[in-house]
Amino acid sequence: MIRLVVFDCDGTLVDSQRRIIAAVRSAWEGQRLTPPGDEDIRQIVGLALPQALRRLAPTADPGLAAALVEGFRQSFHALMQDPDYDEPLYPGVVEALEALAAAGVLLGVATGKGRRGLAHTLERHGIDDRFVVLKTADDGPSKPHPQILEDAMSELGAAPATTVMLGDTAFDMAMARAAGAHALGVSWGYHPADELTAHGAHEILHSYDEAPAAVLRRLDTAR
Repeated sequence: MIRLVVFDCDGTLVDSQRRIIAAVRSAWEGQRLTPPGDEDIRQIVGLALPQALRRLAPTADPGLAAALVEGFRQSFHALMQDPDYDEPLYPGVVEALEALAAAGVLLGVATGKGRRGLAHTLERHGIDDRFVVLKTADDGPSKPHPQILEDAMSELGAAPATTVMLGDTAFDMAMARAAGAHALGVSWGYHPADELTAHGAHEILHSYDEAPAAVLRRLDTAR
């Protein structure tokens, strides 16, 4: 029996909000627009980039929407090259990954980031070799559509009943439920816990210390 836990990236593995907020502000300012507020920006984290920025600028015409996406990408990748720009792992990530792997659980990632951005993030923190499957915005429709999670399960031969999705946004929870997987929300990310529960979280975790036991509890229900 294949047991699988799939992690979101931004807001779940790494705290990247400073970079995301800075890149959105830069994109808006590049078009001489007033940037959205920080909380509005945090609410779109987890979506694929075009869908995320469309939510922040719903009345933008196609040309402006494309310019905002390109401005975000340029700013985000410029920040990514700055060795002094911190994007820390959340406390306890590495220990939780090690504990789950030791218990025979396969590890994956399903994220709204592009493949290049995800690879850079995982490599920068030295955890790129921990995951056996990576699904990004380049691989399918944006969350909450379940395709990237379904494809991750299919690639490894894992059933929904033996798969846990762990994420910080309503989009992660909705995706997990649509795919038939277990949905574990985390309180340290970008959407509040009550929003995660409203979108289907089976349980809310408050630190990575809780993650291995919570994941294994959910997987054990499939036996």
